[in-house]
Amino acid sequence: MGRVLGRTKGDAFVAHEAQKAIARQSLLLKSLPDQHVETLLSHAIWRQYDRGETIFVQEESAQAVHVVLAGWVKLFRMSPTGAEAVVSVFTRGESFGEAVALRNVPYPVSAEAVSACEIMHIPSPVLISLMKTDPEIGISILASTFTHLHALVSQLEQLKAQTGAQRVAEFLLNLCDCDEGACEVELPYDKMLIAGRLGMKPESLSRAFSRLKAVGVKINRNHAEISDIPLLRDYADSDPADNWAR
Repeated sequence: MGRVLGRTKGDAFVAHEAQKAIARQSLLLKSLPDQHVETLLSHAIWRQYDRGETIFVQEESAQAVHVVLAGWVKLFRMSPTGAEAVVSVFTRGESFGEAVALRNVPYPVSAEAVSACEIMHIPSPVLISLMKTDPEIGISILASTFTHLHALVSQLEQLKAQTGAQRVAEFLLNLCDCDEGACEVELPYDKMLIAGRLGMKPESLSRAFSRLKAVGVKINRNHAEISDIPLLRDYADSDPADNWAR
């Protein structure tokens, strides 16, 4: 699966050094001593994936921790009826698969590249070996795992406490690189996945986009134009009961 990134001279070498720099800034690695980081990087497997390519499948034996260097990856489960439930989406600098890889149990989800992406795979035996010599490795992995748990709790809270349009507003705000004024953002992946990520059906996402026109949001293909960020934030944070009538 995927294509191994070569370590040739010239531009390829420079690109690989840039990938290592991104990996060093990931939540999983950035708090570790340099000598441990270098050990992990030297044993890592670096791969490229095309959009739609499978990274691993549900029930496959977990043998590595994965760090996204570029692009987007989705984790999802398939129901007995064949319906897909999106569990999470990861991008540059984010890691996944820590808990199951260290326990040597099957993946509870599948992973797929939703765009062309580059991923660093750290073999779990390397991590386990380092953990036995330095408990600091375990603390770093716990911190990364807690971040995943916190994200899932936040996602559950949004599903319970926000309308669909508010969840979409929150999603768009997280894409903004500023806090005030107007902003234009690129939707990072297709609308079908956005709907799945937010616990909505595609038709519900379309209705939510329409509702957000009232607070200055205009969708143009894979771009969203936000005319007033504070106004959109107020909408996302308002009482859901006030928004049903909008």
